[in-house]
Amino acid sequence: MSTFDRRGFLTTAVGAGAAVAAGRWHERTVTAADQPKKRIKIGQIGTGHEHASAKMETFRKLSDQYEVVGIAESNPELRKKRESTPAYRGLTWMTEAQLLNTKGLQVVAVEVNSGDDRLIPITANCIDAGMHVHLDKPGGQSLSAFKKVLDEAGRRKLAVQLGYMYRNNPAVQFCQRAVREGWLGQVFEVHCVMNRMHSVSYRKYLSQFRGGTMFIFACHLIDLVVSLLGKPDRIVSFERQTRDDVKMCDNGLIVFEYPRTTVTIRTASLEVEGYQRRQLVVCGDQGTIDIQPLETFYCRPPQPQKLRLALSQARDSYKKGYQEVSFPQMPGRYDDQLIELARIIRGERENPYPLEHELIVQECLLKACGYPTS
Repeated sequence: MSTFDRRGFLTTAVGAGAAVAAGRWHERTVTAADQPKKRIKIGQIGTGHEHASAKMETFRKLSDQYEVVGIAESNPELRKKRESTPAYRGLTWMTEAQLLNTKGLQVVAVEVNSGDDRLIPITANCIDAGMHVHLDKPGGQSLSAFKKVLDEAGRRKLAVQLGYMYRNNPAVQFCQRAVREGWLGQVFEVHCVMNRMHSVSYRKYLSQFRGGTMFIFACHLIDLVVSLLGKPDRIVSFERQTRDDVKMCDNGLIVFEYPRTTVTIRTASLEVEGYQRRQLVVCGDQGTIDIQPLETFYCRPPQPQKLRLALSQARDSYKKGYQEVSFPQMPGRYDDQLIELARIIRGERENPYPLEHELIVQECLLKACGYPTS
């Protein structure tokens, strides 16, 4: 089994469309030894997103990178529910206007529920106030509204980082580098799965979205596919309802077509121990990478992050044939992405996932789920 040298190898890839696919890859150097030049003042709007509490816990943990100045939550029931929890205990609660007018504020984490109609208007308010934004995924249900926000952010030279946590997964970054450097040859097949078992109440929540499970879960996988291959030529979706308790697509299949590659993206809300089988498999005519499970934070018992690599010839320090590559444990699910955001804001590195990429991912997601995109 090979052990992956994370500091010396990790890279981040973006292949979103011709402008991006033409080749901007950036060495990733986020390590515990990094010494930030200046802490970033951050606030959070909304606590309804599934990742909201964990994001705030991470911002507070990264106290050498961030100074949390306050939290805004307009829903009194949500505020009452959240304010005594460890993630938010002791923070200053304020209105959205008060937060955006806080002296020195540089970035806002928008963490309202994915189905909240205020998601993009709140993001627009942050951009208008001159703030960088960490926007938890996906970027709403209107492509035109999302594009308008990104266009304004671009005009103001502000970063908008979508909360796709797999981007900073070391196994995923290994895969991106291998594809970029031609280790796998001509990629002809990509297979992605993001399933789990959901309660009836969560399935009712998913039923508000076109595409059901695809809207909330396929967005992560589409982000990875676009980073590897760019924008597809054609998108075809197959929506199936397996259970009768809630009217929704609980078993979705999306197919992306490229000139020489086919991609399958599967999402379901009824797989036993689905976290264990979340996966990204990339096959080329000179090699294959198989990442399963896609992340290990929810595996029981805990497992190190790893992948299986097959090569037709030796590459770098990796031999011909199948081998297992293991990675050091990540410090947290969101740490590296949020450290990366701080470095982008301080001007220490370019954003490896520029606005063009975010727009293409959102367009592909909405097309796959049956939303209008024109």
